[in-house]
Order: sequence, then C-alpha cells, then structure tokens
Amino acid sequence: MNTYTATGCDWADTQLARFIRRHGDRDLDALRERAAREPARFWDQVLDAIDLRWVTPYRQTLDLSGGVMWPKWFVGGRLDLVDNLVGRHARATPTKIAIRWEGDRGELRTISYAELAAEVERVAAGLRALGVGEGDRIALYLPMIPEAAVMMLAATRIGAIFIPFFSGYGADSVAQRVQDCDARLLVCANGYYRRGKRVDMLADARAAVRACPSLRHLVVVDRLGTGLCAEPGASGECIEFDFRRLPVSVSTCPLTAFPAEQTLMLIYTSGTTGKPKGVVHTHAGFPVKAAQDLQMAFDLRADDTLMWVTDMGWLMGPWMVYGGLMLGATLVFYEGTPDYPDAGRLWEVVERHGVTHFGLSPTLVRLLMAHEGSVPAPHSIATLRVFGSTGEAWNDAPWLWLFEEVGRSRRPIINYSGGTEIGGGILACFPGLPQKPGSFAGAIPGVAADVLDAEGRPVRGTVGELAIRQPWPGMTNGFWHDPERYRDAYWSVWPDVWVHGDWARIDEDGHWFVHGRSDDTIKVAGKRVGPADFESALVSHPLVVEAVAVGVPDAIKGEAVVCFVTVADRERMAARPWDEFEAELVEHVGRQLGKPLRPARVHRVDAIPKTRNGKTVRRVMRGAYLGTGLGDLSSIENPDAIAAVGALGRDRPVAADALPT
Repeated sequence: MNTYTATGCDWADTQLARFIRRHGDRDLDALRERAAREPARFWDQVLDAIDLRWVTPYRQTLDLSGGVMWPKWFVGGRLDLVDNLVGRHARATPTKIAIRWEGDRGELRTISYAELAAEVERVAAGLRALGVGEGDRIALYLPMIPEAAVMMLAATRIGAIFIPFFSGYGADSVAQRVQDCDARLLVCANGYYRRGKRVDMLADARAAVRACPSLRHLVVVDRLGTGLCAEPGASGECIEFDFRRLPVSVSTCPLTAFPAEQTLMLIYTSGTTGKPKGVVHTHAGFPVKAAQDLQMAFDLRADDTLMWVTDMGWLMGPWMVYGGLMLGATLVFYEGTPDYPDAGRLWEVVERHGVTHFGLSPTLVRLLMAHEGSVPAPHSIATLRVFGSTGEAWNDAPWLWLFEEVGRSRRPIINYSGGTEIGGGILACFPGLPQKPGSFAGAIPGVAADVLDAEGRPVRGTVGELAIRQPWPGMTNGFWHDPERYRDAYWSVWPDVWVHGDWARIDEDGHWFVHGRSDDTIKVAGKRVGPADFESALVSHPLVVEAVAVGVPDAIKGEAVVCFVTVADRERMAARPWDEFEAELVEHVGRQLGKPLRPARVHRVDAIPKTRNGKTVRRVMRGAYLGTGLGDLSSIENPDAIAAVGALGRDRPVAADALPT
C-alpha cells in the first residue's frame, strides 16, 4: 500500500516534534518507550506543555496502590479548571474569540473569552442560588449552541457533575439517564432547527421531568427565539426557569479549587447493546488527555480554530470544549446538517469562520462524495491545515478523495481512534509524518498500546486484540455505580491489561489498522474476518456508495456474511434486475478477498442505519435482520432504515453458490 505525506506540513515544526527535541528523545518511538518506562516524568512534562496550572501542587503524579484498574493521578493536587480553560485567556486576550456559532438557518454569533468568562460566572452564581452544589448532577439536553459550553463550565465552576445528552433523544431516553444518575437539574433548549425545520425539545424535556422525581429544576434556553412560557404544574414539583433569568443571590461565586480526582462529567454510551453505561471522567484527567491529544496529534495552537461535526452528547463535543479551550484556541459550533442546503455548506462554514482544524467522519465523507459540487474551491478552505477523523474505519476510496481531491494532498488526515472510556484517543496520525489510507501512525505517547493474540502475546502482521498495558490520566474512573461492569468490560481477559474490544493490526512498515469491534468480527469456515474487509471490497465497486457487512448463523460455515449497500447509479440499475447486480457484487468481493469469503447475500437498501454522529450500527442491523433484540435505539438517526433491514431479514440467507451467475 502506498504512503502519502501532506505537503503543507513540516514535521520538524510541529509541537510534538519540538516536545521530542526538548526532552532529548531520539524520535517518536523513543518518546513512546520512555513514556511507558517513566510515566510520572512523561505526564509531568505534558502538564508543562499544555500549561496546566495548580492552586495546590500535587505531591505524586501516579499512585497505583489500588491497582492499574483504579489509578490515582496527580495525588493531592487541586485546580481551578475553569480558570485554566477560560479565566487566564480572558485576562491575557479578553477580546479573542472563544466560540463561533452558526445555526442551521445561517444565524451567527461570536463570544469572546472575556464574555465567556462573565457568562460562566453569571450562570454558576445562578446555579448556586438554586441550591445546586458540589457533587450534584446537572443533565444537559442541548443542541450545538454556545449555552452548552457555558453550562458545562458553570457546573465545573461550582464542582457539580455535568452529564451531556444527545440532542436527538426522546423523553424516555432522557428520563432513563436522569434516573440512573439522580440528576437534580435538567437544562434543555426549547428546540433547534434541522434542515430548515423546527425540532421541538421542550415537550420531551417536560415529559422526562415528570418521570424523574430527583429533578428539582428545569432550566430552558430559548434557542428558537419564541419566548418561554412556563406551564404551572406541567412538570410536577420541578420549577422551570429561563436560562437568561436565573435567580442570582450573589454576583459571583467564591473561588474554589477542586481535587484532581473529583468527578467532572458522566457521559453515557449510546446503549445500542444494553443499558447505557455512565462513564466517569475527572477534573484533571479528561482535560489533560483532550488537550494533550489536540496538541500532539493535531498540532492545535492558540491561534487556531477547531471545528468538529458532532453533537454535545458525544465525547467529541466535551473533548473539543475542554481540550480546545485549555490550549486557548477558538471553537466553532455548527448546529446544522452537513449537506443542507447543499453539499457545499460545510466548506462555506470553514471559509466563513477561518477553520484550521476540521473533524468529520468517514461516513460523512462518503455522503459528500456522492453529491455534485462537494469539492470546494481552493480559496474556500485556504485556512484549513488539518483534517480530523474518528468514529469508524475508512475505506481507501473516500480517504483518497478527501486527501487528494478536497485537501489537494496538502492537508493530513489525522485518523483518531479511542473512545468514551478512553477520554480521547489510543491511536492517531501525526502532521508531517507519512500515512497510509485509513491507517494510524501509532499510539499517542503516554498510551501503552499493543496488539495481542489469543494468548496475550504481541503480534505483528496479523490481526489481534487492541490492548493497553498501562493506565493514563484520561482513563475512565469506572462506570457510575457499576464497578463490576467496568471490570468485566475492559479488565477480564488478561490480568492488568485493558482490552479495548477492537481488532487491530500492525503492518510491516509499522502502520496500525483498526478492523472494527472484535465482537463484530465474522468467523467464516474457521477464518476470522473483520466487516471492514467486506465493506472496503464492496465500495471499491463503482456501483456502491456505502456498505455494511454482518455475520449471520450458517449451518455449514458457522457464519455467513450478509451485506447491505446503497448505490449510486439508479438509472443503470433500473435496466436490470437486482439479483444480477447482486451476483456481480458477490463475485467482486470474491475476487478481492478470495472465493471462500464471498458473501451469502448483498441487499440493496435506501439508507444505512446510523447514529446521529455517523457511526454504523452493525449489531443493531444484525439484530433487525435476524429478528432478535435491538437494544436502545434512541441514538439512531434514521430508525426507518432499521425497519427496512428487518423486512429483508424475512428471507433467510442463502449460500453464495445458489445466487445467479
């Protein structure tokens, strides 16, 4: 496989390269080795690089007396996190823009660091006046608007714990999470706009309140500009307040520093495989990991502007806020959909706000590829230096399209893989270093990652389990009130080894590849194959836009492969029956992967089911096809697409040899 190096980046000038030189390491591999060998020294140097400031210095960097599953970081240290994120920047450059916002209909707002500091102080004082204090839980049910960042920071300011929810949840999903964490206060918007249409949220919020006796207050942001009208008694004993008119008994909150290990945030996983997990992150661990990744993997600097296409209920929303503000950068929140009113919208946003670092998913890239006019003019992305990507595996064609056609081979694609429980990334690419399509240059320094075989031994050149041998600051501090589930999820395979649940491979050149969830892996006639292998083979056919592969029970092979595709050329398809195209695609996969790995079926669908942040839900699709349990579907963007998969499943898969030739 060819390697590519973005011509617009100089590795020697990146912050990571400077870090390596400053501390006397030979190269990136030597830094990784030293970080694993001397973790306390390494993380002390990271804190210095991101300029984290302490009110009370810590006396010990890492305490493993409770075991690697329960590390204690920066023991004895206390910090004013909001001052690190906002206050110090407001004092140094008060007029500098902290947040730029663009709404679905083109509305624009900017907030300076000084304005953000003042607003956080106002809201924090209002929360105190409502009786909310240290350790109380505040649930956030908000779209991508500046008030989401304000509420997170205000909660942090008073030592409360914030819990961001996906803005597309219904009342039941909101209530389930509020009940799990016993939140005292719910903050919602009255709605938002999506594809030019109004989406109401307040009715769902009020319905959730009625089901949650722990809630005492509902704070409503008037995003729609329609004004707010409280409904007496509609929310039971819960009292509603307008976000702009919170009661204030004092103008400011007393300055308070909180311990490094104090809980900062709970963030719930999507829950498509069972009850959602409340992932716990701490005051020091999460922002340190986010800022380190942005600095080392993305080369984000104080004069840069960061935008990620995400929702505040997914990790990348809080990650952008706490990592980006720590480094003093400008953040862009985009409320709208990527292709509304057309496929050029995102590039207009990039140009309008001077975005330098732009994060998106491979799914979004495939969506843009299918639209005319989706390649931006060179001048429209002149400010852009770096692409970011996370959430799922790449196929070669979309990666090359983004790198060569959109980025004109000048901008690296920082492939970034980790998770909610990681607090950021395990693997990444690095600006200025060679890349292979869809690959990673390796582990982010400080994360002792490896690929292990079934016996727990390191392997190279073959697929194994992605594992981590040492703790890191951003690591979750367990699951909320469920330590056993945390142990079973990550620590139950090998002693003192975090098993992430992804299949990975390191090739002969040292490039890493992630092949999807290990529980998504398909075992055909004794051979273990990742769904991404089938999906990449299918999308290399000119007919196919997107593809998903799942394994289903088969009496002969153990498992057979069933694929679902969306197609580009409907006129061509209308001229021939689908079964002829299906046979063509089956043979195409066979030529790419080998005849024994030909899929049993290839179904055409109008849309692939996905979560709102673009992740493909293979296990949900498999469950729908087989008619088994689907789990929590509240994060699914297009539930009708799941129903369509279920309808296809009424026909059982057949052997590939039975298909027409």
